[in-house]
Amino acid sequence: MSRPRPLPLDPIQEAHRQWVGHGWGAVADGMAAVTSLVRAQQIVMARVDEALRPTGLTFSRYELLQLLNFSATGALPMAVASARLQVHPTSVTNSVDRLEAAGLVNRVPHPNDRRATLIEITDAGRALVAEATGYLNERVFARPELPPDRLRTLLQLLTEFRHTAGDFDTGEDPARWAEP
Repeated sequence: MSRPRPLPLDPIQEAHRQWVGHGWGAVADGMAAVTSLVRAQQIVMARVDEALRPTGLTFSRYELLQLLNFSATGALPMAVASARLQVHPTSVTNSVDRLEAAGLVNRVPHPNDRRATLIEITDAGRALVAEATGYLNERVFARPELPPDRLRTLLQLLTEFRHTAGDFDTGEDPARWAEP
């Protein structure tokens, strides 16, 4: 994977300096944290897009295929897929439209609810998601750019952030990466 040439300065550190200089020092760390998260997401998504390029999948379509692949029957109601992927139902519909046109999923009637439609992964979908997972495991997930102890710290911090933001509620059962 090619890497862009690094900048000679950290633009987020410079923005932090400017924030402080303009009298916004009380929120400068928050601005730097949010901007760093957004930039980190851009870096990661560029790596993911490059890894998935040979498969023709976007990450959202990959996630949907993998969700179906992991399900016990290979099929889920569209509403359940939307909830588990934490995306609007319209996004799932658009992904299903594309995946169905490519022969990777089928829409099938729900056996117990005439109002619901199931999304079912095809054999071709299973084969493609397995290929894509191999690329992601090798080119992205195996190289997170942090040593294991720092990766665990990052997971703890992001889990805390997501929990506090209301992303999930595990009740009395702490999240997997909660601080010991």
